[in-house]
Amino acid sequence: MPSSDEIVRHLTSCFDAVYRALGESAPHMTNDAYVVRTYEMGRAFGEVALAMRSNLDDAPSKPILIIEAVLRHALVHDETGAMTLYAAAMVVGPRLLVSLRDAHVAAGDNQAVRDLVDHAANVAVAEILAVGEVAKTQPAIEDPSWQEAARDLANTLDAAGNAESFGLSR
Repeated sequence: MPSSDEIVRHLTSCFDAVYRALGESAPHMTNDAYVVRTYEMGRAFGEVALAMRSNLDDAPSKPILIIEAVLRHALVHDETGAMTLYAAAMVVGPRLLVSLRDAHVAAGDNQAVRDLVDHAANVAVAEILAVGEVAKTQPAIEDPSWQEAARDLANTLDAAGNAESFGLSR
């Protein structure tokens, strides 16, 4: 069972990865609605990472590279930002929520860690829902090659051993 510090450090790494990838991708997107949503989601995840980091010693966390890679690769296939937000909300988001659920259980009686995890989960769910709201205002994407590229993002995480979550000690 990972220690409380290991749990928080790992989750910080996950949220840092989303924050960094979205912040670096947003300026290169061509759809203004997606740019705004990407910045807002990145900011929200960055705030969670900051809150978690404040509960750690001075050792820096390292962003989870597979999360960054999937989010950055999404922009390669779709400069509008739609695939990046899809990846954040539908590929990375659910796996992150499972990791948060597992962290909540692993934290045991440590209420401070459980509170951090609960806050992170609430932010993640709110951001996933916000992506859905902005997507409703945009035309549907019915391009089979776009859909195949989107599936490949999930397959990338599956192949890396992240079919359900990002674990707690990777």
